[in-house]
Amino acid sequence: MSQEKEFVPDVKHDAEAPQVVEDLHKTMTVDTIHGDEAMKVLAAYRGEETWTEQEEKSLRRKIDLKLMSILCMTYGLQYYDKAMLSQAALFGLRDDLDLNVGDRYSFSAAIFYLGFIVGSYPAIVMAQRWPIERVAAGIVILWGACLMSTAGCSTWRHLYVQRFFLGFLESGISPMFMLVVGGWYKKDEQALRMGWWYCCTGYVSIVSPLINYGLGHIKGGSLNSWQYMYLVAGAITILWAFCIYFFMPPDPVRAKGFTDRERYIAVARVRSNNTGVRNTHYKMDQVVDALTDIKFWIMFAMAFLIMIANGPVSTFIPIIISGFGYSTLNSLLLTMPAGVVTGTIEWVVPYIAYKVPGTRSYLIAVCQIGTIVGSFLLWLLPRDQKGGLLVGVYILASFGGGYAVQMGQQIANTAGYTKRSITSSGIFMGYCLGNVVGPLVFKPKDAPRYGPGFIVVLVTAIVAAGLSIVYRLVCMWENKRRDSKGIEAFEHAYDDDLTDRKNPQFRYQL
Repeated sequence: MSQEKEFVPDVKHDAEAPQVVEDLHKTMTVDTIHGDEAMKVLAAYRGEETWTEQEEKSLRRKIDLKLMSILCMTYGLQYYDKAMLSQAALFGLRDDLDLNVGDRYSFSAAIFYLGFIVGSYPAIVMAQRWPIERVAAGIVILWGACLMSTAGCSTWRHLYVQRFFLGFLESGISPMFMLVVGGWYKKDEQALRMGWWYCCTGYVSIVSPLINYGLGHIKGGSLNSWQYMYLVAGAITILWAFCIYFFMPPDPVRAKGFTDRERYIAVARVRSNNTGVRNTHYKMDQVVDALTDIKFWIMFAMAFLIMIANGPVSTFIPIIISGFGYSTLNSLLLTMPAGVVTGTIEWVVPYIAYKVPGTRSYLIAVCQIGTIVGSFLLWLLPRDQKGGLLVGVYILASFGGGYAVQMGQQIANTAGYTKRSITSSGIFMGYCLGNVVGPLVFKPKDAPRYGPGFIVVLVTAIVAAGLSIVYRLVCMWENKRRDSKGIEAFEHAYDDDLTDRKNPQFRYQL
């Protein structure tokens, strides 16, 4: 595809010719079909092209304030919405919709993630083709409305349809956020920022039980308490969508509220990532590159295995605690410490990854140990050992810290905008499949111990820990191979939107 050309005047007799030529060179039309759109910012900038460390720190704080506040709140609402099922189950949802028969309740949780699988690919394609903040805001409005429609469900079949479409609508948020973080932050900064918004899955579990505890006291009227829970959560979600639309900075190329210099530094500083900022052109060769990359499939398998443990965490925790002999309302309140523990792990572990380079794969494996120990306690301890059982409940979700690091590692180790889009969506398909399997291995006949379910969680957690070490070894081997050819890890080729496999200068994060 040809590139536009501009008229260049004769400046050979002008004393200022060198400067004019340089300026003309900068203003030439930038090819964004093959290259990254961020090159427009670099080409148009006229000021000083170096910056101080203090300038970069100040800009990073500004990005954190503008961007991470939006991402954290949105992801917290997403988890609040999709985890509503386990809390509503304590307040009559299962009885009202006949979910106590067979595996109906478990499948009502699993079908959400089938919708996630179907919706994730279209969502990420839309996010690449159109302004990502508009796509995200539209999706959030629709999922809020879908959430509110739960109050109108009168049978388990209605709930299945609602849960499928809720998953379909929510599916694009996490992959979109991974792309946004990858476009704003340097490789060594990404894991920490992933942890910031992902830890909201834990911390929102401190707030949501309090809201639902209050709604659970509503008696009488035409609606049951669980219906009020869904109406309130859906209304909050719809209102928040407008904040996303007006205030979310999508990428350094189009974000509002930044000076030309800040925009230039924001783009120039992430050139070292060699992964690009934004490219609206879908490239099939990068799709093939992603699907033939063994590192992607290891990440996919890890996401699948890690998230099997999320079945009991997001769907059964209040029910499991109730099985220890606590009342309905007390069982709900006793889920709050789990939110504190999980949320803290999910930001502390990425913080360690940020401060101690080369430890990401090890941290993923270490987090699996918490899930392994929690599974052992819940599987083997007698029911009268409530203290030990609650400890098992509270550390079961330790995998969340490792998964937050995994998302950051996957983004840091993938270059090429289309390839990052595909792999981000693919990792979430693994995430979804794990969440489909997780609830289904917890059978009603095994209540209240759910021994077979916790055995499955135990085994998959061990295998996931092993795969994190395998991934590290593959990346180490590839880095050494590139080093042996004498090609320096000088990160500069994102200008051409190359993938990590096609760019010999790229080095993988361990």
